Amino acid sequence: MVTGQQIAPSAPNRATGAGRDCFHGEVSHIFKRPPVPAAVVTAPAPVFANPALARVVDNPSHARFDLWVGDELIGILGYRGGGESTEFTGGRGEVVALMHTVVKEEYGGRGWAAVLVGDVLALSRERGWRLRPVCTYVKRYLGSHPEELDLILDEGVSSTPNSP
Repeated sequence: MVTGQQIAPSAPNRATGAGRDCFHGEVSHIFKRPPVPAAVVTAPAPVFANPALARVVDNPSHARFDLWVGDELIGILGYRGGGESTEFTGGRGEVVALMHTVVKEEYGGRGWAAVLVGDVLALSRERGWRLRPVCTYVKRYLGSHPEELDLILDEGVSSTPNSP
């Protein structure tokens, strides 16, 4: 077991090709993989969120909105029916509970969650949904965007920027 040490890719040996597809260390057998063509290598995560690069897609089969940057799924916002009825159709006027927001760790702290929540609120407005925020991140977002509070079913969301 490797503990406390970096596992770095080995440098390829041009003469033999050795080292091209494995890592140094005791776990190298786990990481063996064919070389990735340069055209397939994805760019590193952008430093800050850029809404122009983002695409938010409703994924009702998983009851979530997906945040895509290029071909990479980087975040989700889960939802469910939030009203008295047990049947949720996503129709106009329905109550929707926004349950949790998750962004991949390497994209965290860069504003991507705000892009996701902002786009979900815009889609909710278009659909005529009334929202019940359960997710603490969504609640904080709404606290600093009072112009979106008309979407909220409950009055439990404060308009102060640091409210939970």
